[in-house]
Amino acid sequence: MHWNVINKVQSYLNCGIHSTSQISFLAKMGVYLSTPKTDKLSEDGENDKLKFGLSSMQGWRASMEDAHSALLDLDNETAFFGVFDGHGGRVVAKFCAKYLHSQVLKSEAYSSGDLGTAVHKAFFRMDEMMRGQRGWRELSALGDKMNKFSGMIEGLIWSPRGSDSKNAEDDWALEEGPHSDFDGPTCGSTACVALIRNNQLVVANAGDSRCVISRAGQAYNLSRDHKPELVAERERILKAGGFIRMGRINGSLNLARAIGDMEFKQNKFLPPEKQIVTSNPDINVELCNEDDFLVLACDGIWDCMSSQQLVDFIHEHIHTESSLSAVCERVLDRCLAPSTMGGDGCDNMTMILVQFKKPVSDKKKADVGEQSAKGKEES
Repeated sequence: MHWNVINKVQSYLNCGIHSTSQISFLAKMGVYLSTPKTDKLSEDGENDKLKFGLSSMQGWRASMEDAHSALLDLDNETAFFGVFDGHGGRVVAKFCAKYLHSQVLKSEAYSSGDLGTAVHKAFFRMDEMMRGQRGWRELSALGDKMNKFSGMIEGLIWSPRGSDSKNAEDDWALEEGPHSDFDGPTCGSTACVALIRNNQLVVANAGDSRCVISRAGQAYNLSRDHKPELVAERERILKAGGFIRMGRINGSLNLARAIGDMEFKQNKFLPPEKQIVTSNPDINVELCNEDDFLVLACDGIWDCMSSQQLVDFIHEHIHTESSLSAVCERVLDRCLAPSTMGGDGCDNMTMILVQFKKPVSDKKKADVGEQSAKGKEES
């Protein structure tokens, strides 16, 4: 594609100013580079319970709209991981990566040990925080260079000062300015997050990013891809006044749940969970002794590999690669398409791999079992 066309399309990615027709235009254009960007952002970390690696790559896309969070120590006993796949722009994904975990941590439900309720409320809180003057300013600061500049100017004029700054994040709706009536961004993002506390795993998902666990080598989906064709999603969309055309809501969005996309959440007679598009996450809670590792990834991966194929691939390489991030990098390279002719393998790609460290007691049992089996063979 000619670069002036790419630059033209990039100008539409200032989240909050383009229309549904422009989003549809972007979707139909399928904006690709002439050669893929294969540079990867990778990271590794571990504590006494978990080990993780992650990698993300822009690939063939003209811009990188994925974001992620990886916090081994959300508190002294809880880890938080999340992938966010933006559409129509990058800023909502970046906003979620910056703020979603902190809203989980601030929840009263979290303080009382109810992780599921805490993360459920945090998903809805993202939409609330992106409205009004403060929401506009924060989104602007996360945008492109022009938005960063305008966001900085607005910040100098409208940011809370002095002692007020400590409470600013909790009082976003109270901040006044020329964008106080901002309804929120028209672009959006998926969100798939996992919280791990001791032997408890809580997965929350809105959109088509996916969380998969390997349990004794078998892949189990811990999230559901929220597509408009699903019966429950379709019923909600139609009841809220929307329609589905060519697998897309109102002919535009191919997701039934997402954070952001505020133009689909304007029915003042319906609660957030019943809007055409909702940020209401599915919550799944489970963890057992046979769990090997957990994967969170955007659809750029799942378009190319099934859940079981990915689990098998990881098992094949996890003991031969130098790090978990290196395993993720191999997955990204495996999924990258040789050209843009087919479509699959041309998206942004982000993957987080979390390995569970077996308790010492389990390791001892395994060692005893191996020694016993070895003794029987010798006898």
